Amino acid sequence: MSGNKRKTLKKTPTYIIGLDEILNGGLPHGRTSLIFGTPGNGKTVMGVEFLYRGAINGEPGIFLGFEETVKTLCENALTMGFDLSYLKKKNLIFLMNGQIEPDVIVSGKFSLKPLLSIISGKAKEIGAKRIVLDALDVVFGLLENPIQVRSELYQLNLWLMKLGLTTLITLKPREGYPGTLFQDYFYSISDCVIHLDVRQLDQVSTRRCRVVKYRGSDFGRNEYPFIITNKGIRLIPITKFDLRHKPFGERISSGIKRLDEMLGGGYQRASCILFAGEPGTGKTILASTFVTQMCKQNERVLYLSFEESPDAITHNVTSVGLNLERFLNSGKLLIYGTMPEATGVEEHLMRLFDKVESFSPQHVIIDAISACERIGGKEAAFDYLMRILNFLKEKGITVVLTNQTSGRKSQLEISGNGISSMVDTVIFITYVHGEKEVNRTIQILKARGSSHSNKIKGFRINDSGIEIYDI
Repeated sequence: MSGNKRKTLKKTPTYIIGLDEILNGGLPHGRTSLIFGTPGNGKTVMGVEFLYRGAINGEPGIFLGFEETVKTLCENALTMGFDLSYLKKKNLIFLMNGQIEPDVIVSGKFSLKPLLSIISGKAKEIGAKRIVLDALDVVFGLLENPIQVRSELYQLNLWLMKLGLTTLITLKPREGYPGTLFQDYFYSISDCVIHLDVRQLDQVSTRRCRVVKYRGSDFGRNEYPFIITNKGIRLIPITKFDLRHKPFGERISSGIKRLDEMLGGGYQRASCILFAGEPGTGKTILASTFVTQMCKQNERVLYLSFEESPDAITHNVTSVGLNLERFLNSGKLLIYGTMPEATGVEEHLMRLFDKVESFSPQHVIIDAISACERIGGKEAAFDYLMRILNFLKEKGITVVLTNQTSGRKSQLEISGNGISSMVDTVIFITYVHGEKEVNRTIQILKARGSSHSNKIKGFRINDSGIEIYDI
């Protein structure tokens, strides 16, 4: 029946990492969108990147700025690798200063018409498909006559509709009249409204992006963290989980024969394995033994350490006969260490994402997840680990986690940070205190989708590695 027909809204991709996923394809094609936020939130950066990436993908664009000069804009954009001057020479981008002298406005002679007329001509000349109007609040904030404000807003809206380009407007909040007037007006004429803000918690600043409205389209309705890198903006759609985890693959060896037997044949490829235990029980050695086994099989391993430097890790495991240095030299192993307190969740996430994308490992070690709370508390640790595990599981990467416990066997204590649902195999190592000696034991607490031993075994670390024995 004709009454049941649906038409999908045409979209213009921004080509900004993560943003199009949140916008379900991009900004509304041929319509007006608004980016709203206080100074320093990344509004101009997002506008410039929208324009730049469009131009290099065959969609010429125009930038009309009312705050920064073209020279400053080009210099700032170049720090992210956006060569606007080159694109300008190629007639793929037109950049225009829109600064208005205050005395022109005071004299009552101000009008946007001359600027808009120039832009219209340039749009036809270069075949523009998209346009950015940056910091329009600067101009309208200088107008005091309500009639003039309404007139200019009306003329601008008519011009935008006639032009038919995909438009992105950036705006800062302004208190009092006429600020509230033009802010409300731009909200009403915009088909898509994006809020950007910056928050500081425990001395760590976090940028957030939220889509407030999108006419005719569904969109991600949560807040999404983002960072500004030397390659532009990157958003992390944390709450847009579709649970596209890869199924478990074949069995792979832990590097320890007796442990493989306890696990029913070894770890399952693409699963998440957790080593939990008190300090000094051998978690890092278990992880390094697995690293050695996989590298010997010509597979790549990425090792993230929150507690030791790469040099310290490679040196310490030599005491049990493990030589990780040779795998580093052969390019099969990449170790990088970072302090949890060094930056916020988003920066840590992006660093790991970038390492995974560039190194393409089959396996990732995170040592130790108990240090993640130092990134910004329990909530930050949970967010970080859930995003990381979801990302790695979607790629079918085997993940090995270590978690430092106090010796208790509670679920939260062992898995740490509330991520037990994402962990497939849990191996618990603990101390047994005798009268004259302290020994270690190992047991399998969980092995999803697999039979496993329920026996507690002895666990010994010697010069040739790990020995597991019956007790």
